[in-house]
Amino acid sequence: MEKIFVTKPFLPKWEEYQNYLKIALESQILTNNGYLHQKFEEQLTKKLKIHNISLINNGTIALELAIQALELRGKIITTPYSFIATANSILLRGLEPIFIDIEDNGFNLDPDLIDEIKDKDVSAIIPVNVYGIPCNNKKIKQIAQERELRVIYDSAHCFGVKVNGESILNWGDISTLSFHATKIYHTFEGGAIATADENLKNKIDQLRNFGFQSDGDVIALGTNGKMNEAQAAMGLALIPYIDEIITKRKQRFNLYIEYLKNIPGIKLLSIPDDVEYNYAYFPILIQQGFPLTRDELFNKFQENNIYPRKYFYPLITNFSLYKNYNIISKHKITNAQKIADSVLCLPLYPDITENDIYRVCKVIKNSIIL
Repeated sequence: MEKIFVTKPFLPKWEEYQNYLKIALESQILTNNGYLHQKFEEQLTKKLKIHNISLINNGTIALELAIQALELRGKIITTPYSFIATANSILLRGLEPIFIDIEDNGFNLDPDLIDEIKDKDVSAIIPVNVYGIPCNNKKIKQIAQERELRVIYDSAHCFGVKVNGESILNWGDISTLSFHATKIYHTFEGGAIATADENLKNKIDQLRNFGFQSDGDVIALGTNGKMNEAQAAMGLALIPYIDEIITKRKQRFNLYIEYLKNIPGIKLLSIPDDVEYNYAYFPILIQQGFPLTRDELFNKFQENNIYPRKYFYPLITNFSLYKNYNIISKHKITNAQKIADSVLCLPLYPDITENDIYRVCKVIKNSIIL
């Protein structure tokens, strides 16, 4: 029986990628802000309808550079329900994360809990738009302005997501993206930083290039965060396919909805009416009323050569690293723990067949019969 994995990267035709790669090879400029890099930044800015974008070699470095560019100090409020890179980036920049719980009926940081953190060392908030579902930006923005906090949105899942027609990458002081091969849009590895502030964009561009400015002087403690031309070539080759990718994912997302609706103990993702979604993930929650636990269902899938993902499990605060650092949540994170213990992300990618989706759903439905 053929294996069904949780995701597969969408690829352009070989000739399309090769044509861009040829430009880079003939120029012999393979990195350091080459022609493809510049063209890619220009096209992404237009496609995503954002103010400025800086291409970065991966999403984790993008988060680190965002923290550095804003010159943050002290502590940052964030969520334990995220990929480990969110919190690691805070530690790697010498700051301390403060974890607060997620919303009672969702996956994102609960903004009402931010004001419960009275610590004067807090300088910023890093909310995560989990699965591409937008956070409560209105409330977060209001709190940030009242307390003079900076906001960095971890928007790794949010390529193409809009609220009321506006890209959510325009939110906060900075939004960061991941172009990892597991994302709906990728450059093998890669990432980006979006900001409306032109001066901040220039600063980020210097920091990603070791801190060099145009005259050759080094004015900041930068790093090598540059995207190379092979990555930019993949990004450029995929831009014409963006609408097709999202459309195909939507079709397959809706197939899951049709097959799995009204199953007792299975809760499906709800997309707000004002959100233009990118269909990045198809998470389900295994709740009371379903005959198997999440882990039992996960094992049942693997017995059938199907490989969903417990995403995100465990919580960041449950990793040994954070226990050893003694950086665990001093606040209740019961909602996040409940979700982490019950979530499964089902296989979703543009060319997954209806038969494969039926195979996935059949495992769930057969579990009820058992």
